[in-house]
Amino acid sequence: MTESVKSCGSLRGENEAKNTLADGENLSFDESVGTAAVPRGDLTGHQFVTLRASGTLVVLEVGPDTAPALLYAGPDIPNAAPNELSVLQTRKHIPGGPTNPVRGSLLNEIGSGVSGPSGLLAHRSGQHWAINLKTFTVEQADERHVVLKCRDITAGIEVRHEFSLTGDSGVLTCATTLINASDEPLNVEWCASLCIPVDSRLSRTLSFTGRWAGEFQIEEIDAFRGSIVRENKAGRTSHDVFPGLFLGTPATQEEQGLAAAFHLSWSGNHRWRVDRQNDGRTIVQMGEMPLPGEIRLAPGEEYRTPDMIACWSRDGFGDVSRRLHYHLATDILEQRHIAKPRPVHYNTWEAVYFDHDMSALHELAEKAAAVGAERFVLDDGWFGGRRSDSSGLGDWWVSDDVYPEGLRPLVDKVHSLGMEFGLWFEPEMVNPDSELYSKHPDWVLRAEGLEAVPFRGQLTLDLTKQEVFEYLFERITGLVAELSIAYIKWDMNRDTNFPASAGRAAMHRQTKAVYKLLAAIRQAHPDLEIESCSSGGARADYGILQHTDRVWTSDNNDARQRQDIQRGASYFLPLRVLGSHVGPKRCHITGRRFTMEYRVATAIFGHMGMELDLREENETDLDVLKAGVALYKKHRDLIHSGEFFRLERSDIINFVGCVSKSKDEALFSWAKTEVDPQMHPARTYFSGLDPAKRYRLKLVWPHQVPAIQGQSIVDAANLAGDGAVFSGSVLMEHGIQAPLVYPDTCLIYHLKAEH
Repeated sequence: MTESVKSCGSLRGENEAKNTLADGENLSFDESVGTAAVPRGDLTGHQFVTLRASGTLVVLEVGPDTAPALLYAGPDIPNAAPNELSVLQTRKHIPGGPTNPVRGSLLNEIGSGVSGPSGLLAHRSGQHWAINLKTFTVEQADERHVVLKCRDITAGIEVRHEFSLTGDSGVLTCATTLINASDEPLNVEWCASLCIPVDSRLSRTLSFTGRWAGEFQIEEIDAFRGSIVRENKAGRTSHDVFPGLFLGTPATQEEQGLAAAFHLSWSGNHRWRVDRQNDGRTIVQMGEMPLPGEIRLAPGEEYRTPDMIACWSRDGFGDVSRRLHYHLATDILEQRHIAKPRPVHYNTWEAVYFDHDMSALHELAEKAAAVGAERFVLDDGWFGGRRSDSSGLGDWWVSDDVYPEGLRPLVDKVHSLGMEFGLWFEPEMVNPDSELYSKHPDWVLRAEGLEAVPFRGQLTLDLTKQEVFEYLFERITGLVAELSIAYIKWDMNRDTNFPASAGRAAMHRQTKAVYKLLAAIRQAHPDLEIESCSSGGARADYGILQHTDRVWTSDNNDARQRQDIQRGASYFLPLRVLGSHVGPKRCHITGRRFTMEYRVATAIFGHMGMELDLREENETDLDVLKAGVALYKKHRDLIHSGEFFRLERSDIINFVGCVSKSKDEALFSWAKTEVDPQMHPARTYFSGLDPAKRYRLKLVWPHQVPAIQGQSIVDAANLAGDGAVFSGSVLMEHGIQAPLVYPDTCLIYHLKAEH
């Protein structure tokens, strides 16, 4: 695992000997060797680097006397000549502006003359802050990867920009490495992963905010002047500032129009901003947001930013999401687990909370297996003195008081029922009321001279301390081996305030230590699956998903609110990683009541599970639940490997679906969440189908449609029976009349191509 701050030795002598350009010479690129070649002269004095894959084009301009510039990044332009792109960006001198108009660079560093927000703020005790980078080498092995190296000899700084296009998705991954090539320390206040200029037509900004039990709420801002800045200092991805955004034109819709998305693969403090500058340019930049003095590079040390993910399409927000989903599935998630069907969970939390009893858990396991659960997850309350959320955290031993025979009898029971066993941990936290804290009060993150402030009655352990790291690794891996644990629910239930270790801010090191611990545990147990939970969805990002297999989307199991939460999450996250559970009849967070049919239908479109007291459900509802689990199992490969489409979304309807890549099969969910203001609901239009194919359309959920009155389309077309056959073009262009049903009803349609 590559650390983002590390010692790299002295680079100055080697680089100056190998890569210095003589005065007046021009940088050139030799495709045969993929590195900067012997300098030669040409007419322009500049070279172009082109990356192209799966409908995405990236063009960079490099030269010996300037920093590299991103000429274009977006949907592919056939026959685009780089020199034409460069000429067409020629800017005129404006009153009050620079005599020679400045072309932005990859970091828009201050010394380049760019007047907008800089992507690099660093200094040496107040000196060498006006950084001005020059390109000195280009390394490109193929049309999808390039590394550009720049330096400012006066400031003693070197920079390495990495670009990589994913072949099948066209998603761009970029990062910047900052190297201290001086003999004096370098203080880094801000280093963006990249500053990306965007099409001026992309005037709509979709960001994602929320709260506990209300994650992934879309906040849309139309055309604006100035800046949108979002900062997160929670020490985790956070509920309220997701590190990602979408951009669109006023006309962009789900399946048409120019669109772009950007995401920072990082689970700690971060900042992103969109600047619509006075000179007409729009710049997006993202990066880790270090605390004061946190990134201080000794001579020879380097800092690598988190990866920034970027994606573009001319086919709307939906196509951008599908590209991101494919990229996550093929390039980020653990491939060992991709091929395995996502097992149906049963989680004990909302059934028993801290009231653990072996006989009750045995009964729940039996009932869970009977309705089709494949994995039984024992949640919080199994260890130490953990009888409430105010004590016991950190004491990772099975409680002798609650489990005098240990957990083995429960594990054996679960296995005998054909289910895997999973266990809850919150490794990064400790309660002051715990044996661990009483023995090691120095193991927590604490700023010098300040008392650590408990959140939720808990403090944050300092994972940068080797002894803390080793303690957690040994306890967790020991229990995994001892109890044959197949799955860990890894929780983190608080923000981290003024995190300090060894007298300095340490959130960067803490986040990297979490990644390192997760990686070490997975290396020790390669078949182990891990869920990222953080008071619900407060740690859900591509950085944590490099080390985990799914996220807990929200603590809120209210089926109506889950429709919105899961839709918002789907902009960046595919259904296979979104934990989605059937909750109790009366939601414990909102107090609302829903039918089992509605709860099941909502949970099917995700990684399905159950989190309710099955002992309280009547036989009719248990039969409905069992049928819903069977429906999920029948179609989960389609749900998790198909292409996801967000269709209609209004105040009353949420319509989404999954279509197989061959377009031979599809599953769509139509959920009504409120009373229709019209006497009859509007028609529903499918998407993603092959217009030339004919599909048998069936209503597969619920088994009996609760129509309010009279005959509906379900009866007329026998959709609940053998179904009816329609062309893909008719279903997409003419649509289907939705039946008149009560709010909080969800219909699931299955389509199968007839051959």
